[in-house]
Amino acid sequence: MVQGVMLNATTDGGTLLKYPNFLETLQAIRPLMLFRLIGGSFYLIGFFLLAYNVWMTIRSGKPVNGTIEVSTEGFERMGKFRGFFNAPVMYCFTGMIAAAMAIFGDGFFFIFGIFATAFIVIIALAHFEVSGAKWGDWHEKLVEHGFTFTVLTIIAAAIGGAIQIIPTVTMQRADNIEGRLQIKYTPLELAGRDIYVSEGCYNCHSQMIRTLVPDVLRYGDNGRGGGYSHLGESIYDHPFQWGSKRTGPDLAREGTFRSDDWHYLHMQDPRDVSPDSNMPPYPHLLVKETKVKELPSKINAMRMLGVPYPIDLSEEEIYAEVNAQAEEIAESLAEKGILIEPEKQIVALIAYLQKLGSYEVVDQGKVVKNN
Repeated sequence: MVQGVMLNATTDGGTLLKYPNFLETLQAIRPLMLFRLIGGSFYLIGFFLLAYNVWMTIRSGKPVNGTIEVSTEGFERMGKFRGFFNAPVMYCFTGMIAAAMAIFGDGFFFIFGIFATAFIVIIALAHFEVSGAKWGDWHEKLVEHGFTFTVLTIIAAAIGGAIQIIPTVTMQRADNIEGRLQIKYTPLELAGRDIYVSEGCYNCHSQMIRTLVPDVLRYGDNGRGGGYSHLGESIYDHPFQWGSKRTGPDLAREGTFRSDDWHYLHMQDPRDVSPDSNMPPYPHLLVKETKVKELPSKINAMRMLGVPYPIDLSEEEIYAEVNAQAEEIAESLAEKGILIEPEKQIVALIAYLQKLGSYEVVDQGKVVKNN
């Protein structure tokens, strides 16, 4: 809570941040983080006590021979298929099919779906009103039939998931970009992004500047004047790195804000450039090599998801792009006295971080300028 108050605090006019340095907030909440660690430890200990208690209860049990009588009075077993082919289920399924036709159909199918939905709703209400049936009674019978209840629950969960996932996959295309279109990643930047995800950087850093004034003031400008995050800025991210967690600074506009050598030193040991940082070091990135051989398959997968990589992009061209960009970053580091081989993971990660926040300003389908 203290972190949220400090991050969102502005001056009386609301035009400046009261605590512009993110590390000020970090220092203020360190004692609270210690209490969270203590509380989490007690919580974890509780699980161990639970496991110990269960184990001791099992060990103390003794097998016995005996019988027990269970009354089946008033119990009516539902038939094998009766749970599926009955009024509530049939009305629900036919109603959803009709509604889907009205929502997604055109012309005849749209009109038919509207009338069919209304007709099914009216028939269902009339049926239950005339017959005196109650949904609660039917549900009690359904619970007694475990298999039917399980299948219908899975179907309901699948429908709910499809309603959320399908529109996200099919509708978030480049024509829905709010005036901004993300510049697609180069092969090396794509490899760096996978390193970023595999190292769990998203657990502390988000890439979404909310429309809140403090968010825009703190993260919305790295020299590009980007403001809050737009959908089109991450249209080619699969999966995207949005979120609102503020354990570390938001990185939506990190690209070109800092030099290559700053990122190198920061990943080697964050305290070298930010003395009060609590971010762990990542020295292994300076030793491990980037998995370049996987890039053709990754680019093909991204192309299937809608990223406009050229179809005729050959493996040789991919490797050539990787080598050229990696050598360019290695040369910029060498100018600062840092010698690193272009094949190392730190080079790919720097390429990715320097790309964050790059987009094209689009007006009526035409690129106006690059940002």
